Amino acid sequence: MFVYSLRASTLKFFGVTTVALAALVALLIFIPAAEPAVSDGVLEAVENVRFDKIKTAEDRIEFLRQFGWEVDAVPTEEAEVTIPAEFDKVYQSYNELQKKQGFDLTKYLKKDVMRYTYKVTNYPDYDGEVYVNILVYKKKVIGGDVCSADVNGFIHGLDRNIEY
Repeated sequence: MFVYSLRASTLKFFGVTTVALAALVALLIFIPAAEPAVSDGVLEAVENVRFDKIKTAEDRIEFLRQFGWEVDAVPTEEAEVTIPAEFDKVYQSYNELQKKQGFDLTKYLKKDVMRYTYKVTNYPDYDGEVYVNILVYKKKVIGGDVCSADVNGFIHGLDRNIEY
């Protein structure tokens, strides 16, 4: 014969736990989630920027226009690049710039991505050549930068306010 007894404190514990769990489920269902500052690579500072559905050259040019960049219609370079399995110091530093923009290249380790490079035609207050690079994976922009071709040049994010 097996006898099991419950104390009132045990019943209270299970009752409180059940009520707390029900309240948590109700909160998750009925209260909408807050919008994150950066969502899928969408910069908080740039509203309504689309990072997906980048299928054609026109889509890429239109994407860059969202940041105010005018570029030559034909890319200077189109190259398939592989994001390395481990980042060296250069890649780590470059990924820090990407993180400031809401991207993170560590999600794409060992993936083959397309890098499109365009010449910028409207860069303000600079006489040298300026290029913009965007990294595209499965029709989605996963990274990018604006840089000068000069030896002592610069590099910054797609939004000019995001510095390297």
